[in-house]
Amino acid sequence: MVTRTDATTRRQQILKEAARLFAERGFHGVGVDEIGAAVGISGPGLYRHFPGKDAMLAELLVGISGQLLTGGRRRVEECPGDPAALLDSLIEGHIDFALDDRPLIVLHDRELDRLRDSDRKLVRQLQRQYVELWVETVRARYATLTEVEARTAVHAVFGLLNSTPHLRRPDAPPSRAAAAALLHRLARGAFDAAAQ
Repeated sequence: MVTRTDATTRRQQILKEAARLFAERGFHGVGVDEIGAAVGISGPGLYRHFPGKDAMLAELLVGISGQLLTGGRRRVEECPGDPAALLDSLIEGHIDFALDDRPLIVLHDRELDRLRDSDRKLVRQLQRQYVELWVETVRARYATLTEVEARTAVHAVFGLLNSTPHLRRPDAPPSRAAAAALLHRLARGAFDAAAQ
């Protein structure tokens, strides 16, 4: 008997493999049979979990945007009245995403335009709210920055952190901890520089 937890886990496995395959070969370069084979079920068996590849892509991109926003809001609640600690916490959370969910960064860059208009608008709405959390935090931490300067700095730091899919060096990849520490220093350095 398949339990609800088993079905949830299977859905997560499918999404993880779909993200990996879509990032490697592009949305149109991957068929449902390949996604099914990657998780040990038939391609048609995927339709018990998703109506199609479009639904998988939408759930991946809307889902990660929602997770980032939810995580950001949780961090705001955990660091009341301490903008420096909150900024460090937001940076750490985004670094975790950037290092652990690299395929989703690639998907967002390459495949966002493939979403239905309503899903694409939802992704953008969630992202705007996430950016606003950061802008408010940066302005609280660096009082000299204007809103435009803070917003520009936030987007620049996102660009820096979201460059992680390009960090692959097969000859000498840095450890995750070393990469996270370096990215954190770079992000804080960028904000410090913006406030000078």
